[in-house]
Amino acid sequence: MNKTALFVSLIVAVLGGFLLFAYLRRFEFESSGGAPVRVIVAKKQLDPGVVLTEELLATQIVPQAYVESRAVRESEKAKILGLRVSTPVQAQQSLMWTDLAIAADDQRYLSQLVQPGMRAVSVRAQYDDKSFALMRPGDRVDVVATFPQQAGQDQRTSIVLLQNVLVLAVGLDTGAEGAGPRPPGDQRDLLLSVSVNIQEAQLLALAGEKGRLSVALRNPDDVRITDGLVDLMSSTLTDSKARKVVQDLRKTPTGPVKLPSATGAPQ
Repeated sequence: MNKTALFVSLIVAVLGGFLLFAYLRRFEFESSGGAPVRVIVAKKQLDPGVVLTEELLATQIVPQAYVESRAVRESEKAKILGLRVSTPVQAQQSLMWTDLAIAADDQRYLSQLVQPGMRAVSVRAQYDDKSFALMRPGDRVDVVATFPQQAGQDQRTSIVLLQNVLVLAVGLDTGAEGAGPRPPGDQRDLLLSVSVNIQEAQLLALAGEKGRLSVALRNPDDVRITDGLVDLMSSTLTDSKARKVVQDLRKTPTGPVKLPSATGAPQ
């Protein structure tokens, strides 16, 4: 009986110690402000108009209880690179979404949104394409070019010309507050201004002369670049094997693609 009582006492003591340890850890966790969150801070003072680059930003770990909902998280860093600061940000101060020109300016010119080394280039939609009206400054898109394989032939080729391109303006809308909704049927929605480097601007100019440009809107959290994409030809539409390969991309969106040729061999 004594051994049984001693064994039970030992179990109770161990269980009590474990519960005390768990309580102390929880108390420490709550008193410290909760789980750590990685937020973006300024390495040095940022004045209004400064373009955000990797060199100007750092990451700081802050307890969740002390993180404002407006703070830019480390996971969102790729979405703010290239944007301008609209309000002064002190060194080591957390960067807020309201500090960015994309959210705060009440009047902005397109030239003010172009970061150094980049260019604003306009992509015009076809008159029957209404998708541009659904886009907003700050969105990111992929640019697709479609053009004839040879003059006078019906066969066409479609290529992914550029990926993850920042939209600076839609028509005359640069994202300024108070701009209000655009009137229905406003033809200015047919013009999309995007941020590219000078050689990408050359590609867009050549593709615009050769054929038709279209854009595919991306999820704002998706900034991946897909490697290994191949050009698609009109024959892909009637080739069931090639269509299946394209459809399989939905399962593995980041992998390379090999389309079967007309003879069944991979291209």
